[in-house]
Parts: sequence; structure tokens; C-alpha cells
Amino acid sequence: MKDFTKYQGVIPAFYACYDEAGAVSPERTRALVRYLADKGVHGLYVGGSSGECIYQSVAERKLVLENVMAEARGRLAIIAHVACNNTADSRELAAHAEAQGVDAIAAIPPIYFHLPDHAVARYWNDISGAAPNTDFIIYNIPQLAGVALSIPLLREMLKNPRVIGVKNSSMPVQDIQMWKDEGAIVFNGPDEQFVSGLAAGAIGGIGGTYAAMPELYLKARELFYAGRLEEARQVQNDCCRIIYKMCSAHGNMYAVIKEILRRSGGPDVGGVRLPLAPLADGDSPIVDECASMIQAAVARHCGA
Repeated sequence: MKDFTKYQGVIPAFYACYDEAGAVSPERTRALVRYLADKGVHGLYVGGSSGECIYQSVAERKLVLENVMAEARGRLAIIAHVACNNTADSRELAAHAEAQGVDAIAAIPPIYFHLPDHAVARYWNDISGAAPNTDFIIYNIPQLAGVALSIPLLREMLKNPRVIGVKNSSMPVQDIQMWKDEGAIVFNGPDEQFVSGLAAGAIGGIGGTYAAMPELYLKARELFYAGRLEEARQVQNDCCRIIYKMCSAHGNMYAVIKEILRRSGGPDVGGVRLPLAPLADGDSPIVDECASMIQAAVARHCGA
């Protein structure tokens, strides 16, 4: 049986890193990798929603991954999300990711047109075929993709020996149990239910707010596996309250997170790319409150 140990743990969804002109910044990309590695995370999920992938060109996505791998190779497990809304570009990114030496590739289903399961399966298998020596992870996020993974579709995909599991960002925790029963490993997606996802059998988590407060998710995981469930729940609740505050801003949540990082002494990774909403004038107090909430929660739960 294959060893999936490298995929266990807290895997932040990596943020797009831009320079002052809004171009992908290799230097800032590398700085964020170093920052997160030093925090003790177990891997990175590159080129997904948090990476603003649908607003980047194929060339930009390659540039991001190349600079992530330059810093992370041998230090962190790297999962590269390679889906585009056409098969050819997705296969190009998959082949590039394999050449870079990533641990796994991942893909959402095609969006906009509601394709039948057999067309989605062909799309995923065509992508996997471009990286035949690399693990493949299905990214299930029906609330954004408009397409939900089903048991028959997962069973069809598991006929492909490279398909190992699901990054599950649907809200029902029950889905994790269903995918596991089919033999897939599962990564919890919704950050608000990280501890619940572990309880349902997720091997770890991939999340968009992990990089803003990695200490808290690492502590929640530690407490969960130590059997200290009430303490793990308290950490999870604090994470949820911080997320709610982040989402109360006028600007996009990732714009808030990037500014929290900068104001908290982390790397400056720029803003977000339009049409994502940048920070508004009135968002500054929210950013400061979030940063203070994170600092207080880390002090309370992690003794720092």
C-alpha cells in the first residue's frame, strides 16, 4: 500500500505574490515559501483559489510554481493545482508541474458549462495523463465550480492508479466519510471545520487562511491527535471568529490576509488582482483587529 505520510498535516493554500505593478513577483513568492516553512507547515497547495489561478496566465502560473519549488523542494510536500478551463492548458501545466518535481497535481472540474460525469472524468484523466508519474488529487468545491463530485464519478476516477484522493471543500463533513469509504484519502477544505474534518477522517487540511495563522491550525491538529478535543475545539472556534472578521471587510478576504501578514511582520506579497476587490479605505481597522485577534489567540493557545 502506498505511503501517504507526506500528505498529512497542515498545508496552506499558497497566495499569489505580486509586485507593486501587479506582476507576479518571484522574490516575494520565495519569501512567502520561506516564511511558511519556518512556521512549521507540512506542505503547500500552489495555484488554487488562494493563488488567484483563474486570473493568471499559464506562463504566470508556471513562474509561481518554479519559484515555489526553488525554495520548497525537499522541505515541504507540494501539490500544484493545474486546472484551467480547457484541457490543453491544463495538460501543459500538469506536464510542467511533473517536470518541476511536485508531489501531486490537483484539478477542479471544468467550470461554466455543466458537463456530464463522463466528460469531467475524461478531462481529469487527460490532465493526469500529462503527468503520468505524479499523484492526482480531485478538487471538489461545488459552491464555486458549480459541479459536485459524486460517488459514481469518484469510483470512475479511482480506476486511474494516479488518483489518490480528494481535496474536499464542500461544506458537509459527511462527504469526507463518503470519499474515504471509496478508498480515497481526503484533505479537509473549509477552514471553519478543520477539526471536524480530522474527526471525519481527513488526512490533513488545505486551507486559504492557514498562512495567516499557521500556529493556530498546527496547534489544533496537535491537540486533536493528543486527544485533547475540547482544547482543539477552542482553537477552532477562535479561527472561525477570525475568519468571520476577515470576511466582514469590503475588500476581498485575500486582500485582508495579505495586509495582515505585512502588518504582522510577515512578507509583503502585494495586493489582489482585479476583479477581486482590493482593500477599501474603511478596511484598515478590520485588518488591525484581525491581526490583534490572531496575536491574542496564538498567545492563548500556543504560549507565544
